[in-house]
Amino acid sequence: MQKQPEVFDLIVIGGGPAGIVGATTAAAFGKRVALLEINAELGGAGANTGTVPSKTLRETALALSGMKSRNLYGVDLSLRREATVSDFLRHERNVKAGLNHFISQRLEAFNAAVYCGTASFEDPHTLRVVSGNAEPSLLRADFILIATGSSPVHPPGFPWGCREVYDSDTILELDRLPQTMAVIGSGVIGSEYACTFAALGAKVHMIDKRDSLLPFLDAEVSRALTVAMEKNGIVFHWKEGVRSYTPDALERIAVALESGGELNVDTVLIASGRRSNVESLNLAAAGVATGDRGLIPVDECFRTNVPHIWAAGDVIGFPALASTSMQQARHAVRCAFHPDAPARPSRMLPTGVYTIPEVSMVGETEEALRRDGVDIVIGKAFYSASARGRIIGDSDGFLKLIFRRGDMRLLGVHAIGEQATDLVHVGLIALLAGLSVDIFDEACFNIPTLGALYKTAGLNAMISAAKPAA
Repeated sequence: MQKQPEVFDLIVIGGGPAGIVGATTAAAFGKRVALLEINAELGGAGANTGTVPSKTLRETALALSGMKSRNLYGVDLSLRREATVSDFLRHERNVKAGLNHFISQRLEAFNAAVYCGTASFEDPHTLRVVSGNAEPSLLRADFILIATGSSPVHPPGFPWGCREVYDSDTILELDRLPQTMAVIGSGVIGSEYACTFAALGAKVHMIDKRDSLLPFLDAEVSRALTVAMEKNGIVFHWKEGVRSYTPDALERIAVALESGGELNVDTVLIASGRRSNVESLNLAAAGVATGDRGLIPVDECFRTNVPHIWAAGDVIGFPALASTSMQQARHAVRCAFHPDAPARPSRMLPTGVYTIPEVSMVGETEEALRRDGVDIVIGKAFYSASARGRIIGDSDGFLKLIFRRGDMRLLGVHAIGEQATDLVHVGLIALLAGLSVDIFDEACFNIPTLGALYKTAGLNAMISAAKPAA
């Protein structure tokens, strides 16, 4: 006789940022929730291999490299010469362990049932969870949220298994700090790691078939970031591909470029995109459609083609950030249990990239607005012209605000520099409220702070708007 499934209001597949927020949101509504996670550690890529670890490594690299002290005092206080891999990773491991513990406690507090094992659909409402040699568990729910995340793509032709070749998950397992590195792919992950290792003194080469960095950014910010990364020693190889990889006896690897050149490096990081983790789910049994690289198409409420099944996070594709994934899951669960919730989630989702320097944006880019024929006014404020920027030693950062000329309503916020990913939030709130430049004229900002850049940028925009059109 087949075992009867345990019944829940919501089953969440995946214990990363989207899955955890989806589970806790439903639990806060008083619903009975099951969370299924294939790995022993909760938190997914956000806590274990991606968002938090990579940003922790970045901060460690900044500290060990003495980059900030050089900018401030003109001297090198670097510990890099004595630093070991253990030093480099210790803080990352401590942060990860603490976050894993917090996530477990939070789910326990919400009385969410956590199952560790491989989940697959039996039918559109039922899932089977297999864990080792234990008897499989059958779970059934009215609603299901797929939040299984993504994994690095392994393009053919790479010597996978070679100790000199890593992807964005395995790079945390390195056993030595490289002196030279090739990064294949200049997306967010490749750019962030390139900056981190360059800060530690590695000679970093970035190889990409495109001709610009992070093209979703405002072009002015993208160019400024490229210049900053080159200033930090990163060498870009644009419109370039890799023909072959050849490990040698000296634990180095020869990277033959399609143009005919060759790079000899200690380490290669492959950052050529990611693929949705859907292979083991047996989505056909549920009738859920998928697209290229396993991406699950969803509507504006994050509902799949099956009405009671939602999906959020990396599994649905861009922007695939922890922050946006969490917001998507929150909205999906609200739609599931509260049909009267706002039908359309906010489009104002910020993007933060933890390169060195940081870049962040929310709203429209200058290029998109001009392409659409919108008459705009731009106001900028440079870190070098602010007391706080000078105090922290950031001479290159800037804040860029874009307004519609007719009513001076804020349309886009773009920042590059120290704390840019925090700075953008002031503009985010103004965008959500549909405010104009007047809000920055009226607001009183603490001095010295980077937040005061909004006042300067807003004033500069008003001055520009007052000038006769060219």
